[in-house]
Amino acid sequence: MKDNVFSYKSPNFNKLENYGFIKNGESYTFITNLLNGQFEMRVGIASSNTEIKTEVIDLSTAEAYTLHLVEDASGSFVGAIRSEYDRILTDIAYKCFEKDVFKSDSTHKVIEYVREKYGDELQYLWRTFPSNAVWRRKDNGKWYAVLLKISKSKLGLNSDEKVDVIDLRINPDILPNVVDGKRYFPGYHMNKKNWFTICLDGSVSVEEICQWIDKSYIIAQKS
Repeated sequence: MKDNVFSYKSPNFNKLENYGFIKNGESYTFITNLLNGQFEMRVGIASSNTEIKTEVIDLSTAEAYTLHLVEDASGSFVGAIRSEYDRILTDIAYKCFEKDVFKSDSTHKVIEYVREKYGDELQYLWRTFPSNAVWRRKDNGKWYAVLLKISKSKLGLNSDEKVDVIDLRINPDILPNVVDGKRYFPGYHMNKKNWFTICLDGSVSVEEICQWIDKSYIIAQKS
């Protein structure tokens, strides 16, 4: 549960303190009661590496309780603790954490470019694919860019390294002269007649990528 609910997210430390976390040095701690005060739950987050640790204490014995973490453990009592534990973590993730899927410097610069020029934010449309996101025009809802995190091997490169990529619309007439299998690739998971893919790893300059984004934005208006 913990790994899933916080995957692809980073804490907003101001929101943590507003939520009730107490800062102590480089760590933040939140303490609450479970089952009407029978148990105490602690959630700790280190600002240095954003590692999240949880602990449930049985207040009658002052010992750690862990059955709620055992997948095969059943029964109404364990279920009640697990339910409250999951609810609290989900609430913290929703109120205090923000999406943080894409890591490369080029990706962050592209995201900021789109935000400033078009006022658009990434939209994460698929719960089962949390590392996939799109930008779409406000006027007609058409996608003009897709951001994904994939293995380079899926682009035909001899590497299993994960990389941020962007899919963009392109005029089919010029696509054959652009796609070279080195810097520009056939559209990944998109119509390869109308889309192409760029790795956001520095192989193509941010300035050049932004020019392609502008062209894709215009094509999305007409299509």
